[in-house]
Amino acid sequence: MSRLVAVGTALPGRAHPQQDIIDTIGPLLSADPARRAALARLQHSSGVRTRHLALPLEEYGALTSFGRANDLFISEGTTLAEQACRTALSRAGIEAVDVDFLLFTSVTGISAPSIDAALVGRLGLRSDVRRLPSFGLGCVAGAAGIARVHDYLVGHPEHVGLLVSVELCSLTFQRGDDSTANLVSSALFGDGAAAVVLVGRSHPAGRVGRRGPEVLGSRSCLYPGTADQLGWHIRDTGFAIMLSAGLPDVIAEHLAGDVATLLEEHTLAREDVTTWVVHAGGPRIFDAVAGALDLDDRDLQVSRDCFAAVGNLSSSSVLHVLADTLERNGPAPGSYGVLLAFGPGVCAELVLLRWEAEP
Repeated sequence: MSRLVAVGTALPGRAHPQQDIIDTIGPLLSADPARRAALARLQHSSGVRTRHLALPLEEYGALTSFGRANDLFISEGTTLAEQACRTALSRAGIEAVDVDFLLFTSVTGISAPSIDAALVGRLGLRSDVRRLPSFGLGCVAGAAGIARVHDYLVGHPEHVGLLVSVELCSLTFQRGDDSTANLVSSALFGDGAAAVVLVGRSHPAGRVGRRGPEVLGSRSCLYPGTADQLGWHIRDTGFAIMLSAGLPDVIAEHLAGDVATLLEEHTLAREDVTTWVVHAGGPRIFDAVAGALDLDDRDLQVSRDCFAAVGNLSSSSVLHVLADTLERNGPAPGSYGVLLAFGPGVCAELVLLRWEAEP
């Protein structure tokens, strides 16, 4: 067992209305009036009201190289990651020097040394902190990150783990690409970061009565034959989105069985779960999850609200939903929750949570 003690989030700049973003980005994607009209339709049907972007809107027209975009990912991403970590550690009441394990994840930029190395000095982490940078899990990595930090803490019950995710999706926009996948991506994805502090069961912050749920277990699911559904094509111009219209069908086919398997391992059933922390992937993802798990509008309200306010933040998305859930809902003591997200592979990661019953 481990305990999720605190979540910190960070967003760059101010919230831009969806229309302003489309008006700026649209001409960079296509000169074809029909494709621009398609982008406008996607924008209006997306459910996104506002998004935060790493750069001022007027600077995207000059962003013409992968190298420049990646340099900005490193500089801006490190700043956002630091903000999220500081917030999470402050809320947890834990000093940076006490962190034993640091897992960093992103899929919107690359660097060596990775951003987590820069965080050691910026945050005041110990030089012997165990670091594990991750690339390639995509949107699923927020959930997978919690699961992998939990796995570490099961073997190190006195330790502190810190998960940090940063995604600057706007830096991956592909100029001159008016494919449907790129138009959808341009209408849905935003920029942001998140950090989560977890502790092992023997750590003082893991005692019963502390705010935050226990992590009871997780399940990883990889669906063969779906590699072309979601991911990146790596081009000279950077990361080009690979996004299939069939992705919701994959979720609809597999999710109910995977959730049932996770719950059965803990002698639970679907009816025992009262809180659903669902990756804010978009309207069709929400519909697929709701249909597979027989959820109503209330079950997905936090996810939908988060998506409307900031868009899809890739791996940071489900962590923002988690932060909003802890802030808004205050799940009932003794209740169970499932946190879930999807990513390239196609894969899913499910995490079982439990809020302590009142003593």
